[in-house]
Amino acid sequence: MFGRFAPTPSGELHVGNLRTGLVAWLAARASGRGFLIRVEDIDQPRLPHAEAVAARQLDDLARLGLNHDGPIVWQSRRAAIYDQAMAKLRPHLYECFCSRKDIAEATRAPHGSTAIYPGTCRGLSEPEKAERRARRQPSWRIDARSAHMTITDAIHGSRTAPVDDFVVRRADGVWAYNFVVVVDDADQGVDQIVRGDDLLESAPRQAWLAKTLGYPPPTYLHVPLVLAPDGTRLAKRDGAIGLNELLAAGLTVGQILGRLGHSLGLAAPGESVTAATLAARFDPGALPRQPWLTDPVCWAGR
Repeated sequence: MFGRFAPTPSGELHVGNLRTGLVAWLAARASGRGFLIRVEDIDQPRLPHAEAVAARQLDDLARLGLNHDGPIVWQSRRAAIYDQAMAKLRPHLYECFCSRKDIAEATRAPHGSTAIYPGTCRGLSEPEKAERRARRQPSWRIDARSAHMTITDAIHGSRTAPVDDFVVRRADGVWAYNFVVVVDDADQGVDQIVRGDDLLESAPRQAWLAKTLGYPPPTYLHVPLVLAPDGTRLAKRDGAIGLNELLAAGLTVGQILGRLGHSLGLAAPGESVTAATLAARFDPGALPRQPWLTDPVCWAGR
């Protein structure tokens, strides 16, 4: 049994990323699980400096004391495993020739409701598919047959959502996140999924796919995000800072962990702690249910 943290090497880990990684590590260690790190670099065209960025991310985790078990797994090196899983799904897949514009127009939802792909290409005849193939490469979608799936999250409780005909492999050949994350977790023996609650909506879809593939169901814990004082998400482009900036501002690793731990109800204000100390105090039932509003730029000296 394992927990995991799976960062995308698109930039430095900011405070929100570090907090989520810390909770994933704490949840695994406190429950007696192993802890794995996976680099989610599947979208290579969008991640030209993946190896260098991932190396810095891994160094940040190590400096916080978030040790891991086994080798680092890189999604970009697992094509054979994804091919095998796709072959297993083949009876449930169909080719989709819709452009992004086509999908946007077809799924424009009224009154703010969730847009669901309407299955435009699901019933195409072979001649129709051949004609479209001559003009563009297809993506591959899974025929979910208007399924619904319920998951139970340790923080957010029971969630039921429709499962749309989501993409498994894009037209450019890149595997889709909702597919590879499910295959990776099952292949690695991950049965405890801890991540930011911006991914909560994806959980029913991924749980349905896991069930369809015959994988055992994991447990879920979606951590409320770290937000700026005005309620906006932390992002590097908006000045969100990471471990190096905090250390350069004069904070120690223990103080940084103390700040993160305090936000989780695991440390007193101003306390300096280690990751192991937080693990001994960890209680998933006591984790906050709301986002953490903070300005990491102002941490030093306060």
